[in-house]
Amino acid sequence: MKKIILMTFLLIGGIQLSKAQVNYGIKAGVNYNSNSFSDVKNDVLSGGESKTGFHAGVWLRGKIPILGMYIQPELVYTQLNSDVIFKPNTSSVTVKTSYTLNKIDVPVLLGKKIFKFGRVFAGPSFQYIIDGDFGTDEIKDVEADGFSMGIQLGAGVDLGKFGIDVRWERAFSDTESSLLNKTDASEVSFDTRINQIIVGLSYKF
Repeated sequence: MKKIILMTFLLIGGIQLSKAQVNYGIKAGVNYNSNSFSDVKNDVLSGGESKTGFHAGVWLRGKIPILGMYIQPELVYTQLNSDVIFKPNTSSVTVKTSYTLNKIDVPVLLGKKIFKFGRVFAGPSFQYIIDGDFGTDEIKDVEADGFSMGIQLGAGVDLGKFGIDVRWERAFSDTESSLLNKTDASEVSFDTRINQIIVGLSYKF
């Protein structure tokens, strides 16, 4: 976590070309996680029906001279929610429960302005999983911490101080997680790789 925060400040410091060329602001919006669970051992988890999550954070945008482009690092807190079917190994009974994943995102986007008010962008997104939790007492000791990386592609419009954009995010690396099945004390590994659609609103100070 400390490495991500340090990297963010280094990125922000690196684009301080001049005060006139740098904008900053806040953002928030909704996230739809299209693929929550995969590689689940023993078929203990299934389903992975996604629900709407949310994000909130800060951003900074700096112009790149000559190229006519900009770089935009962000620091964003994200919460994702999914419905999942849990089946204890020793029981034929299934339980529908929820899974909540909290993470810190640090996208570093390279963008281009179009038609003065529009923009397109793409870049890597560095992610740190804070925690994950199931909404049932049948599962305990969930381990979901880890670092992963993905890519974001998107487009947006700026209308005065306000902006809106739509992004698609795809994960490059696995996010290894595990849970302890309370019924038989077995440990189950699963991958919470994140592929999502992100709709965000921003405000420029």
